[in-house]
Amino acid sequence: MNRVMIADSKEKRAIWLRVIDLILPPRCAISGEIVPVQGTLSPEAWQSLRFIAVPFCACCGYPFEFETEKSSLCGPCLSEPPPFSTARAALAYDEASRNLILRFKHGDHLQLAPTLVPMMVRAGGEVISGADLVIPVPLHRWRLLSRRYNQAALLAIGIGKATGKAVLPDGLLRIRATLSQGHKGARDRAANVHNAFAVNPRRSVAGKTILLVDDVYTTGATVKECTEVLLKAGAKAVHVLAIARVVKSTDFS
Repeated sequence: MNRVMIADSKEKRAIWLRVIDLILPPRCAISGEIVPVQGTLSPEAWQSLRFIAVPFCACCGYPFEFETEKSSLCGPCLSEPPPFSTARAALAYDEASRNLILRFKHGDHLQLAPTLVPMMVRAGGEVISGADLVIPVPLHRWRLLSRRYNQAALLAIGIGKATGKAVLPDGLLRIRATLSQGHKGARDRAANVHNAFAVNPRRSVAGKTILLVDDVYTTGATVKECTEVLLKAGAKAVHVLAIARVVKSTDFS
């Protein structure tokens, strides 16, 4: 296909997108208001999101309510250090971000990926820069069949495109079907995902620094289990990046 044909194809696609927007105007995924571009948020919806910023735990990224030294750790990371090197999230998981994430995760609003990815890239700049490979938390094949897509894989691919990092969408496999983590305590979450993951035997992570991508960090049970598997397979280090994380006792998941 020559450059003229490629340009012509892109122009036709742009025209069709404009026609679709006229028939079905793009709407904010949170408020439902009409917005200029598909996948964007209204100003009010944007302001309702709680972005995580310093100060936070140097390890897991849990936000502190008061100023601390940059190297400060939260109580759980001091008492039981996680296997991953660092974890970061763009948003606090509350009612506003919950609605956004659930529409992306379960509501087929795939156009939200371009909205969420820049948030994650901004929040994870320090952990992205040193990564060799971007790998998403996988879905079991039966859940993937019913949902039709893995939201973490879409985010990982978007992060790879935005940063130039190599992506292994199938770097990890979920080899055992698990129950939903929703409404489970920390201990039950850990037990639920124990031995549920494996590194794809067709892929190698040996000596690589991995950026592990997930949607929501609650207790960290899933990403901790994935990290253990990656480290056992020879990964040099694992960093975690999520859209949002739970920052209070209320669990909306």
